Amino acid sequence: MHRSRISVVMIDHPEESFEPAAAFWAAARGSHRTVNESPEYEALDRLPGNVALELQRTGAGTPPRVHLDLETDDVDAEVARLESLGASVTTRHDTWAVMGDPGGLVFCVVPVWTDQDDFDRHAVTWGAP
Repeated sequence: MHRSRISVVMIDHPEESFEPAAAFWAAARGSHRTVNESPEYEALDRLPGNVALELQRTGAGTPPRVHLDLETDDVDAEVARLESLGASVTTRHDTWAVMGDPGGLVFCVVPVWTDQDDFDRHAVTWGAP
């Protein structure tokens, strides 16, 4: 049994288009931009359900896109669950995975990074007790 939830909506842009795109999304959302611990990320005001709305500077050659991060208390179990639904692993890292849905949309499966109470309140439980 494990739990997961969508925790981040990430707006990705390569360096050459990041600044005008970030300014656009901040203005469109009526939000302030906040630089995170890593300078390639900036945060906008959170969405309902305390879902983070983030801006990410990506490398050259990565097209502008939106991707989701699913946080989970068991990355391996969540990756296996999503593979059984038709997703595939693109890149596996030590603690997280980049995956693609059946149509090719990129998303990430990451360990719980939000406040534990927030995760407990919004996560879905999978599997038998």
